[in-house]
Amino acid sequence: MTSSHKKPSRSFEPNDALSVTLVSGQIAHRDHIAQSQRLERKFYTVSPGVWCLVGNGLSNQTFVDAPDGIIAIDTGESNEEMRAAIKELRTVTKRPIVAVLYTHFHYVGGTQAVFEEDPTAKIPIWGHEKIAINRLRTTSEIAPAYGRGLVEQFAVTLPLDDVDGVVNVGLGQFYRDPTHAPHTYGFIPPEHTFNSSSNIHVAGLDIQVTPAPSDADDSVTYWFESKKLCVNNLVWPVLFNIFAIRGEEYRDPQVMLRGLDHLLGLHSEHLAGAHGPPISGLEAIKDRVTKYRDAIQFLWDQTVRHTNRGMSSVDLAATIRLPEQCDDDYLTSELYGVAEHHVRQIRSGIFGFFDGHEANLFPLSTQDHADRMIKGFGGKDSVRDQAKHALTSDDLRFAIELASWLAYSSDQSDADKKLLASALRLVAQRTPAANIRNWCLTRARHLDGSFDATRFNTHRINKRQIVSGPISSAVSILRVLLEPNRAQGIDIHIAFKFSQGQKTGLHIRNSVAVPTDGSGAAHSITCDIAVWADILSGSTTLPQAIADSVVQIDGNKPQVLQALACFDVVGLQP
Repeated sequence: MTSSHKKPSRSFEPNDALSVTLVSGQIAHRDHIAQSQRLERKFYTVSPGVWCLVGNGLSNQTFVDAPDGIIAIDTGESNEEMRAAIKELRTVTKRPIVAVLYTHFHYVGGTQAVFEEDPTAKIPIWGHEKIAINRLRTTSEIAPAYGRGLVEQFAVTLPLDDVDGVVNVGLGQFYRDPTHAPHTYGFIPPEHTFNSSSNIHVAGLDIQVTPAPSDADDSVTYWFESKKLCVNNLVWPVLFNIFAIRGEEYRDPQVMLRGLDHLLGLHSEHLAGAHGPPISGLEAIKDRVTKYRDAIQFLWDQTVRHTNRGMSSVDLAATIRLPEQCDDDYLTSELYGVAEHHVRQIRSGIFGFFDGHEANLFPLSTQDHADRMIKGFGGKDSVRDQAKHALTSDDLRFAIELASWLAYSSDQSDADKKLLASALRLVAQRTPAANIRNWCLTRARHLDGSFDATRFNTHRINKRQIVSGPISSAVSILRVLLEPNRAQGIDIHIAFKFSQGQKTGLHIRNSVAVPTDGSGAAHSITCDIAVWADILSGSTTLPQAIADSVVQIDGNKPQVLQALACFDVVGLQP
């Protein structure tokens, strides 16, 4: 079933009737506020010998009492977060942690804390074979866009109180709990890996492992048959986020439905997830998870149905609404992302960016479009007046459209940016979806000057990622930092020789930088990997490192320096 265009969107309310002001000043939708109660910090006893800590950060930490000791599942965002979880564990048992399992690559940053009770312990770590490479992917070439998306979606720069203050982030109270600062990173790659369905024996327990891609292609479901326990990253305390507003690879609902059908087929009596409160009871799990998976199928089926009829992406979003019964359970409610974004992502995931709308085939640039629309609407004063009227009339979609023309026009003003910020702020106050509120507030604060987010648009290379990652990625990351105009006419192959005989290379030609293994290069740079990391991260510069005799260049030195200056890296400039 699809509903008419006249049915109000759940993305945000058409008025402020459901907006609530908290004691600490935040203004938010009542349903968004209610989600905080579900995510409150609580150490659940799921069943005898199974515990789950909710509200310690963005994700849960689950512990299973096995014959040989405790199995820890997921370690959060930092060592501090995992220490706090272990402290809770110690209120119910003193048995040692003897194994670590990862559900997927997102919440594996506190593993070092597991070893602090007994640094000599040999604690095996289990996880999908792609976990380490997925961690690297998000901190290398795509790091600026990925990091900026995290900041916007998870309220990283929002204050803790007042009108724009964070309320929750949908899956947890915070992306990283401020009480855990300074959030030291403690990821340890799994030494025992799998890439297909497996039966493993861990700490005296038999565990069935089944790959179950959801928001990550390395997600797995763990089935502890002896405890009738399923630990998973499929069932969230919100409608599953087919589209992550921060930007992510396509999360194919068809693949996820297979994972959910497998989960339902286990007939588990206890369900612990990467997020949200655990669920117990055979019938409760069957009923609620069935409705959850059906809501996801509904979005896919109806998107395909209307796409087959020729509907564009925007019109899909305006047409498809989840059945009203989805609001009866937080598992199927739009408290994180929103259905109108999910259906657009499904269409794009199946067919690509072009949705068949003629105007989207060769669209104008953002600024050109804004200038022409302003002229067509009678000039900036006319557009500004109409935008203000739309705001006061609770016509927020149109207000954002009009205000965005002003904010992105060739002669934009601070006042115009603030007008757009006002529209975004109203959406934030009226949406039940955490992602939308946090994104709108973060963008509004940048537009009106409350918080300058410009630094999130630059590639800030982290020294730790260079030193700890593969040698090849320490150089190949430069591919996405090449300024093509500077590289015109350059054709040079450079080998990079690091300590312990490690070598990689880069061939700069045709305005691209092609990674190589360095073989046959006529020019070379020799230095310690830590020195190279200092250069890329901005701690020093290549000229200074040469002057300090910690970098050696063999071959045509001027040509090498000219080639490296083609990259948007301060440390490589002359």
